[in-house]
Amino acid sequence: MRKTIYLLCISLAVGLLPVYGQRSPINPATGTPNPPTIDPATGLPVSNLTEFDLDFPGGTPADLVAAIEKATGKPLNAIISTEDADTQLPPLKMSKVVTPKLFGALEIASNRRVAVSMGFGGGYSEYQLSYGFRTSDNPITDSSIWYFHADKPTMPPVISNESVCRFFQLQNYLNHGFTVDDITTAIQTGWKMAGVSPAPDLNYHKETHLLIAFGKPADLAVIQNVLDALPGIRLDVNQWHEQSQKIDSLQSQVKQLSEQVTFLTTNSFEKIKPAR
Repeated sequence: MRKTIYLLCISLAVGLLPVYGQRSPINPATGTPNPPTIDPATGLPVSNLTEFDLDFPGGTPADLVAAIEKATGKPLNAIISTEDADTQLPPLKMSKVVTPKLFGALEIASNRRVAVSMGFGGGYSEYQLSYGFRTSDNPITDSSIWYFHADKPTMPPVISNESVCRFFQLQNYLNHGFTVDDITTAIQTGWKMAGVSPAPDLNYHKETHLLIAFGKPADLAVIQNVLDALPGIRLDVNQWHEQSQKIDSLQSQVKQLSEQVTFLTTNSFEKIKPAR
């Protein structure tokens, strides 16, 4: 009889112990429900999370999800956008970890500032980089839905490296005494000094005074640089206004002279007209 009572007491004690990995919902001292456990990494309550060991060699977000599923023996609900799918994650070696703690530590470790070039002549800007998995579930469980994010700078537009055809009007430059050979020699000298090989093709269309060039956009930029550097071609706003006033004045003088010529011619014919 005593043996039977002893076994019953042991069974009752074992049944009251919390399951490993879980927290007893009732505080035995007060008899009231315990507050939920808050994960410090996410600030969200956690419930019944599976602990696991992880030895991840590094890879993409999808590779990490697969490694966690293998370690826990459970599926992991995760959303990974196409634009962030190629993000490279570092190797991770964890022992007795749960998913939110792992993801929280990964995000903290990824935070860093980097200097990013803004392209040709654009200098540099600093950006804060980070990536990781987040969830909005409350509380967090093994079936919570996680989404991967990657905060990264918006890169400057990539200049196409494919050859294009461009046209440059040379009439103003030719009117100022330059020849086509003068201009193309300066352009080709620039390409030679910059080591551009093969150089873009150049052709001059004499009827329209167009210089036609075919090559990579970065190489064709030399042509505009040469034209911009030629002296006495471009006028600022004040110069254009001054020249416009001179043209108006000349046109007015031409009109007055034309009227005087007409007047003198008419009177002369009347004076020499024979009498009837």
